[in-house]
This record gives sequence, structure tokens and C-alpha cells, in this order.
Amino acid sequence: MGKRMTGTVRSVARLADGVYDLRVEAGLTNPAPGRFVHLAVPGFPLRRPISLCGCENGVARLVFAVKGGGTAAMAAWRPGDTVDLLGALGNGFPEPDGGAGKTVLVGGGIGLPPLLYYAKTHPDTHCIAGFRSAGHVILAGEFPSLELCTDDGSAGFSSYPHQRLEELLKNREPVARVLACGPEPLLKATAKVCREFGTPCFVSAEERMGCGVGACLVCVCAAGGTYKRVCKDGPVFDAAEWGETV
Repeated sequence: MGKRMTGTVRSVARLADGVYDLRVEAGLTNPAPGRFVHLAVPGFPLRRPISLCGCENGVARLVFAVKGGGTAAMAAWRPGDTVDLLGALGNGFPEPDGGAGKTVLVGGGIGLPPLLYYAKTHPDTHCIAGFRSAGHVILAGEFPSLELCTDDGSAGFSSYPHQRLEELLKNREPVARVLACGPEPLLKATAKVCREFGTPCFVSAEERMGCGVGACLVCVCAAGGTYKRVCKDGPVFDAAEWGETV
């Protein structure tokens, strides 16, 4: 279980419309790529789970989208504010197994932050990032290798990330495995492409959470022929099992 602690806000910056970059100094336990923190927001009963976008010198980077009152309150935090948090929680992305080829990261929208953390700690990666339009692009310039897709063609390729992945695999580019994070339709499409080509794939799932430590069972999902807790058993799952119905 992740340790409960008090952190201190170091900065809050707007990256795009409704998307913010929050830096919190806190002594996180094993802040590995793919794991998350659970933040308490004063005035709201449930904590907010936010994936780690990085952690350096004890300062966690948390990039989030404003989706309601709780995250709007987070966007209004200022340097010096204290934060009650649990972390780091969950199971992160698996380490490379030595297979030939790059790790390809497939992300959409606010799914990019945990993939960026992975890319910065494992530079031999290539990211395929998808956004609705050029105005929604975040973090793209920070990846060591990235190609951009937009739904409307206003930046990069006019396609979806899983379609670009399929092209890479059809061209027999050496891909050791795929890590994906983003909207559920993108995760399902990416997992399907990887199954067709026999490419290992791991997805970072997202569900509404209550406790964040596996006790309340709010965030269960189908995986491996049973139900698993996204907060405790995930959020990263082998795509060969994730979504498998009971």
C-alpha cells in the first residue's frame, strides 16, 4: 500500500485549454512509470487518481485535465499549498525483456503523461500520439521520438494512433512491444492490432476509483476471465487478458 503523506505544491502551469502541469514535492514510495498518486481535494469526499508524468529529486510531476469541481480546485492550487496524498500506487509498466526492436508507446490526449515518464526513463522508444486537433496537443516536444496524429489533420498525420501502429507493423518495423494509455476505444483498437501481429501489448486502464488501494472494489474491470481492481491489480494490464469477459 502506498504511504499517506503531506506534499507541498511547487508549481501549477497551464499546458492547454483545461490541462495543467502540477509539481508536488513529496516522498513518494517507488514512483515508477505507470503508477499513480491519489490526491485529496478539500471539500470533496473522494480522492483524485493522477498518473505520474515524472518524479525527480522528490518532486512529482502530475499532468491532469479539468473534468469537474475537484480537478478545477486542483488547477487553482498555488505554490506553498499543502496536499494530502497516497502514493505511489498500482502496478506500473513492465521493464523491457530484451526483445529485439523498440518499445512503441501509443497514447491519446491525457494518456500521454505516463508514457512520457516511461520515455524519459527508457529513451529507446517511439511514441505515436493522438489528439483531437493541433490546439489540444500537449507534451509532444518532450519525447525522444514521436509522430503526431490528429483527428482533423490540423497537425501531423490525419489518422488515429492505432492506424499508424498498424502501418509500422505491416512494414515489419522491429517492435518489441507496445505500451498504450488513453481513451478506452484507443486501447481496444491498439490491443486488437497487436493481437493480429502477435506483438506483446500492455495497456494502462482507467476507471473511477474510491479508495485507491483495492478495498472498495469500485474500479473493477474484466481481465483474465475474472474481475480485477484497476487501482491494485493495475492500472497496467497485459492486453491479452484485459477486457476478457467473465
